[in-house]
Amino acid sequence: MRYRILISDDEVDIVEMLTGFFRSKGYEVFSAYNGVETLKLAELQPDIILLDINMPKLDGMEVCKKIRDYVSCPILFLTARIEENDKVQGFSVGGDDYIVKPFSLVELEARVQAHLRREERHQTNTKVKFSGELLIDYSERTVYIQNQPIGLVKKEFDIVELLSQNAGQVFDKERIYERVWGYDSEGDSSVVAEHIRRIRTKIAAYTNKSYIETVWGCGYKWIR
Repeated sequence: MRYRILISDDEVDIVEMLTGFFRSKGYEVFSAYNGVETLKLAELQPDIILLDINMPKLDGMEVCKKIRDYVSCPILFLTARIEENDKVQGFSVGGDDYIVKPFSLVELEARVQAHLRREERHQTNTKVKFSGELLIDYSERTVYIQNQPIGLVKKEFDIVELLSQNAGQVFDKERIYERVWGYDSEGDSSVVAEHIRRIRTKIAAYTNKSYIETVWGCGYKWIR
């Protein structure tokens, strides 16, 4: 399978370097130099996106926020430096990982491959229905309540997928973070609670039933 990668950075040298590198590895590469170009190329549905945070016209955070509802592929932020608040913000708008400049091409390729492998493991043709009103389509990566899609972004769906496929099992924040974001991600488990809060808010707009239960002092579990 030939993967499609979108590389977005306002530094021409970095885009050219990464374009040449990933093409030599067999990837089909789309290149963008600002946020507006990235929005257009995201419509081509790449398999993974490398997205610089500090870009003209639209920064990476805004781009991620705009495309996350219709692009489900992994988004890896490229940045010269990163603070804790920036990480939380990036994950909350739908980012999957951070790559800090300067970076090793070997490490970057390893992270890209890890995210692509994780995406392949998520692919399944199973539909699972809970309690009559909620349906999870794992192939479409969509949750429906009363036949209405509730619009989860990528990481939100990943959490629902993990918990629902292990209904009744308790997962603490650290384990959810490791399973959804990966062991090698640059971040911490504090983002899990914020994602679960947003999932609950979206579900509550359609039903009074809460599907994710907090087990105090232990973590979270999916209830049918």
